[in-house]
Amino acid sequence: MSNREANTDVILIGAGIMSATLGSLLKELVPDWNVKVFERLGSAGEESSNVWNNAGTGHAALCELNYTQEHPDGSIDITKAIKVNEQFQVSKQFWSYLVNSHMIRNPQEFILSLPHMSFVQGEKNVNFLRKRYEKMGNHPLFEDMEFSDDPDQLKEWIPLMMENRTVNEPIAATKIDAGTDVNFGDLTRKLFDHLDSRDLQVNYKHSVEDITRTDDGKWEVKVYDLENEKIEYHTANFVFIGGGGGSLHLLQKTGIPESKNIGGFPVSGQFMVCNNPEVIEQHYAKVYGKAKVGAPPMSVPHLDTRLIDNKTSLLFGPFAGFSPKFLKTGSLSDLLTSVKKDNLFTMMAAGVKNVSLTKYLIEQVIQSKEQRMEELREFIPNAKSEDWDLVTAGQRVQVIKDTKAGKGTLQFGTEVVTASDGTVAALLGASPGASTAVSVMLEVLERCFPQHISEWEPKIKEMIPSYGVTLAEHPELIREVHETTDRALKLEGEKYAESI
Repeated sequence: MSNREANTDVILIGAGIMSATLGSLLKELVPDWNVKVFERLGSAGEESSNVWNNAGTGHAALCELNYTQEHPDGSIDITKAIKVNEQFQVSKQFWSYLVNSHMIRNPQEFILSLPHMSFVQGEKNVNFLRKRYEKMGNHPLFEDMEFSDDPDQLKEWIPLMMENRTVNEPIAATKIDAGTDVNFGDLTRKLFDHLDSRDLQVNYKHSVEDITRTDDGKWEVKVYDLENEKIEYHTANFVFIGGGGGSLHLLQKTGIPESKNIGGFPVSGQFMVCNNPEVIEQHYAKVYGKAKVGAPPMSVPHLDTRLIDNKTSLLFGPFAGFSPKFLKTGSLSDLLTSVKKDNLFTMMAAGVKNVSLTKYLIEQVIQSKEQRMEELREFIPNAKSEDWDLVTAGQRVQVIKDTKAGKGTLQFGTEVVTASDGTVAALLGASPGASTAVSVMLEVLERCFPQHISEWEPKIKEMIPSYGVTLAEHPELIREVHETTDRALKLEGEKYAESI
């Protein structure tokens, strides 16, 4: 049994942070447009955006060492760090607009102030961190960053990590108090709760099966209603595919030229979660280290204070795992069915190029708990096995494509793919992902609706005052943005421990 619905303006696939953000932007810019959302699961923010499936770092390049490369001549390139930080400032501005407009409430339920730190050991790494600090500290986006290689100072910053630590080689850390912990699952639900009052139709337990072009240039979306066990057909002028790891399969179904020669490789994550309240109380920060040789950037080890289910948690990881699924709730055939004639050689080339990554994943998968505990003890020297449990986090699909760097190049960022006529867009990739959702969705609007941007620009600037401006070139605007967003999001002077 099937039925066909009337044409709609926009269809959003997936009820995660990306669709929630794009839907919120559209309802502010063109409130009369008809927008529908289809989500396979029973509620919003349950896959990639879920608090247990997302690291929760407000990625602003404050602590992530892989965003600052060291060149062969020893110089530090902070270009990517600046870009990522500016993108997060855009997100904070939009969230602040929604809070100030009373569209979402109680921001402390999804974002909290928490120091971001980088921690390294060994003379070479300490020298790198010092040069990174000197370069970043002179930039207005990072001017509040602190550096120390003094063990006594580090004992004050990270007492749990310094307790019983034998310091027989140089160690150092940077710290910046402007960091945040973000519950993207809660934020997603708040956005959809608001959108429900704006006549945006969200259809849960609806699985998108196919996307095809109609004779008049629109898109027909075939949807299976899981509860009523029936097929529905919906047509739309524009389709956004924001289904996390599932986006690649749906993009391939569109048949657009831009979907060709793109593959995906799934990587799952696992975290050690502390079950001892006395240990949890001793740590108050997100502390990132350096990735091991051969490890993907998303596997940078970090020890995180988190607020999950209204209580403080302490997580360490991630440990990489492997599953052929593209979603945590996906199918074991996902990887196999993603291989097509057009991307077969791209995928094969990636396999040849990434032997070290394959070796790393195999080593991670076969690790025992005690081996994982040994990695944790590089952060917490006296960590006890009985205080920690292993939890499986989310699935991420790394994009594989042909680039100037060669065939089958593995991509580690977030990537937007759009049709040449702007009628369909898909989001692929992983970190920094959710933290940059607003910037990424603005990019979708600019690419897909260029004819409307000049008309929408005044409203966009009302929501995001820095829109169209490079923050790095306007120090006064940076300070203004920090002040206004911290006030709106209740981050101003608030300590994490005081808010729970």
